[in-house]
Amino acid sequence: MAKRELSIAFQTDKRAQTYIDLAKLVNQYPFDAVSVYCDAPYHPSYAALLLMAPHIQRARIGPSGIPPSRMHPLDIAAQTALLADLAAGGVYIGLVRGGWLADHGIVELEPPITAIRESIAIIRKALRGESVSHAGRVFQIAEHVRAPYPLPATDIPLQIGTWGKNLAALAGELADEVKIGGSANPDVIPVIADYIAAGEARAGRASGSVNIVIGAVSVVDDNREAARWMARKAVSLYMPIVSELDPTLQIDPELMTRVQTHVNAGDTYQAARLIPDDILDRFMFAGAPRDIIAQCERLYDAGAFRIELGTPHGVADAAKGIHLIGKQVIPALKPFLAN
Repeated sequence: MAKRELSIAFQTDKRAQTYIDLAKLVNQYPFDAVSVYCDAPYHPSYAALLLMAPHIQRARIGPSGIPPSRMHPLDIAAQTALLADLAAGGVYIGLVRGGWLADHGIVELEPPITAIRESIAIIRKALRGESVSHAGRVFQIAEHVRAPYPLPATDIPLQIGTWGKNLAALAGELADEVKIGGSANPDVIPVIADYIAAGEARAGRASGSVNIVIGAVSVVDDNREAARWMARKAVSLYMPIVSELDPTLQIDPELMTRVQTHVNAGDTYQAARLIPDDILDRFMFAGAPRDIIAQCERLYDAGAFRIELGTPHGVADAAKGIHLIGKQVIPALKPFLAN
């Protein structure tokens, strides 16, 4: 069996000391990667990652993921180089188009797929110490521009987060990973794999060159019902949107409309009551450790290379959820995992 990976992810809404404490906590367990999100209006990724990096010895760390519409590719490269100087387990870069940009007054770069393609070229040239000269449709950079800072010793793995056919195909050409965010649905993995394969073929890469990462909000607790109730409330906030992205789901549009109506009114209690168990398990990791183990096994069997367990991790205490993952979930998944 090909070895797989398990990672953990955090929202960037914390005090500086909390990032450090979480880094020390996850370092107690053999996670393969530690990610932080880059969602407006939360803290941008790199500040949190720089606080965490000195305290994480094994896992690679990185942002999942950054829209070039929010951060110029030259800045992404520079921040990554600085992070690599601290990260004992290595780093990765995650890029996305970005969601809800207009809500925050952020104008998406056009055309978006071209913006990602050009960003990858600029970042890679900068981190290799090459001239970053670029005359593209989106970015124009002068011929004399080069990275003026110490460079990473090795190439940095690149992840693209997407549900889209065209961007997944671009990842098949250029990336190392594709992240499917907001999902715990095994059925979507072969669909995204087909999208990626088109790009792999176009670039002359072997099928399966690009690994698939899938991740979503996770709530783990010995009290199974408490964990799943909290999960219902959390998933109600994004389920109506993600349900439209996943072509394998057959969910009653009227149900999604009712959920969204309650969410818009600020009533997550009523929204949560509408979400049945079978739908919940397609969007989140929720329940006792045995539930999370079973969900991960299904996802690995469907072709996931890495599973990422996202915030908040626990019902009342993130630390308790992380300890349950480290002490029960990871050992149970040992037959799948490389570490």
